[in-house]
Parts: sequence; structure tokens; C-alpha cells
Amino acid sequence: MPLPRFTGNFTQQEPIPDEAIAAATRVLKTGRLHRYNLAAGEMGEVAELEAEYAAWQGAPYCLALTSGGQAIQIALRAAGVQPGDPVLTNAFTLAPVPGAIHAVGGKPVLVEIDQELCLDLDDLECKAAKAGAKVMLVSHMRGHLCDMQRLVDICAAYGLELIEDCAHTMGARWDGGLSGNFGLAGCFSTQTYKHMNSGEGGFLTSSDPDFMARATIMSGSYMLFERHGAGPSLEHFADPRYEQPNCSARLDALRAAILRPQLSLLEGNIARWNERYKAVADEVAKAPNLRLPLRPNQEFFVGSSIQFSLRAGDAQRCQRLVALCADRGVELKWFGHAEPHGFTSNHRSWRYMQAQELPNSDAILALLFDMRLPLTFSLEDCRLIGKLIAEAADAL
Repeated sequence: MPLPRFTGNFTQQEPIPDEAIAAATRVLKTGRLHRYNLAAGEMGEVAELEAEYAAWQGAPYCLALTSGGQAIQIALRAAGVQPGDPVLTNAFTLAPVPGAIHAVGGKPVLVEIDQELCLDLDDLECKAAKAGAKVMLVSHMRGHLCDMQRLVDICAAYGLELIEDCAHTMGARWDGGLSGNFGLAGCFSTQTYKHMNSGEGGFLTSSDPDFMARATIMSGSYMLFERHGAGPSLEHFADPRYEQPNCSARLDALRAAILRPQLSLLEGNIARWNERYKAVADEVAKAPNLRLPLRPNQEFFVGSSIQFSLRAGDAQRCQRLVALCADRGVELKWFGHAEPHGFTSNHRSWRYMQAQELPNSDAILALLFDMRLPLTFSLEDCRLIGKLIAEAADAL
């Protein structure tokens, strides 16, 4: 019996919870959307969110920002990156990551990835020894964590400050440790397609009070840094308040109000994403010419998207798989496009930086596919999607 065509929407998120809508309405009725526009004795939605997210993350300090990209930029500046400084990062990531390095004047030095879509730690060691970088910005792209203990050890050996881009790993763990807590800072996103949804938004977390004081001033706190929910004590601001530029990247009260109720749902939603991931993966794994990345036992991931590769092929065969899946109602992204396509691009399109040779990453990305798994899909939807992908792969 032929499989039915899938008719779901791959970009449709779940509704914002009623509690969040009510909180947003309360904020709107006050007219006080700016985070520092507070009534007497009021902590404010943004500061409350910072305190709650810091507690959830298990980090002493949290700063709420306008986007995950701004979190990365401010983290790089607060870590001391100066114009012309090399910064190590993954070859496989999204454009805002090298874009953030470029925006602060740094020079991205791209590190190869391995077959499991993680940072190639052997290549990192080689480039760390040669690049003269002081910062490693690891992008946990599409939720794939490398061996974090080895990464920490390499950073220590070569004097690298570790900053984690956790846009796809909010709630993920390596050997029990939460993503974002392994280095100097963790950068998180609450853009619509991430694990909490405020349209745009982000967090910066750290356990270093001096780093966070610098970041807070840069976020645009003026001299109102006492009004933060998870900030360092006042003595840490003695110098930064005069030395750091104001980058105006504050989160507003409206988005904070939308996010706070979502935080209480996050653990349950992670479990739901992982159920959907497994439902698709179990079917895709049955296709002999498709390969799923291996997930090590130390990794607890958040399956809000799924990646797989053709075991062999070329651009024409990859494009045919995308077309066959589209005919079945399944929307795949392919990382092998020669030109930027939607949210997907690769290092050859980032012409603001020096061109680099990355043969291993290029070969992996040439056969790599990606698919969102919104929580609006049921488990039955996900099983059907997996079967349709396997069917399309068998028809190549």
C-alpha cells in the first residue's frame, strides 16, 4: 500500500502558552517595555528571567540579550578579542557565528568537522598550535556535542578561552554537564526555531564575575547594572563602567514575559523533541544508502532537528533526494548547495573572511541533509516522515 503524502508545515511552531500571553498583556498594559523602566520596588520581567534562567542553567550569572548572535558578539568582546585577532571556530556552523567574529574585528580560523558533525579535535590541536588564537568559539551545530572534556583539555593546553555557541543545545549535556557550562561563557538563542520562542532573543551565561560585568556594560546597562537578576556584585563594575562600549543589546520586558512561562516547560519539551527524533531516526536507519550520525553515550542531545547523509553520491543525486522528498511533502535542507540557500550557507559564501581549505568538511557537507522537527508534529507524523525519506532514498 503506498504511503500517504505528508501535509504538515515544517516551520509551524506551537502556540505561545496562555500564561505567556497573559504575562505579555500585563506588560503591554503598563506601557513599560524597556527593561529599566520599572515601578518602585519592582524587579521587572527581564531581571526575573535572568534569575530563573541562571538557576535552570546552574550558572551564577545570566544576561538577557536581543539575540544569540549578540550574545556571541558581546562574549567575544568581553573575552578580550581585538581587531585582527584570530578566533578558532567550526567549519560547520551557521553564518551568524563567523559573522559575530568578523563583527568584532576578529579573523575566523575554521576547524574541520568529523563524520559525526562534531568539531575535529585533532585538527583543532593542529590549528591551535599555529593560529596564535586566544579564544575558541565552539558551535554545537544542530545539537552535536564533541568530546567536551577533551575540548576543555585542549583549550587549557593552548591557553584558549572557551566560548560555547549553544543555540541548538539548550538543555543538552555531555557526561552530565550542561552545555554552556564548560568554558568561560555559554551563548543561547530564543529565536523562533530554537528551544524557547520569543521571536528573537538570547542569553549569555558565565561563572566569571569580571567577564560578566564587562558584558553587562556592553549590553547597554548604562549605570543601571544593579537592576539585573543574575549579575555580579557592584565592585566588579568599578572599571568596566568606564571602559566598555554600549552596544545596546538589551532584551525587553515583553519578550522576557513571553519566555518566563516557557522555561518551566523546557524539560518536558526536550523529552518530546527526543521522542520525535527517535521516531524519524528509527525509520531513516532502515534505508541502506543513508547514514545517521553516531551519538556517543556521554551525549544527551535535544532532537529538535535531525541530520543524515547519503553514503555515496554527487550533487545531482543529492538534489534528486531533496526533490523526491519534496514530492512526498517532506522539506529537507541540503548543505551542499554552491550558493546560499535559505538559512543554509557554507564557508565559501562567507567572503568577508579569508578563504580557507577544508577538504574533510566540504566532503561531509556535500552529502549532508537537515530537517526541522517542530513539536507541532505528532509521533505518527514523524514515523511517516521517516518512512517517506527512506522510500525516497530507495528510489534514487
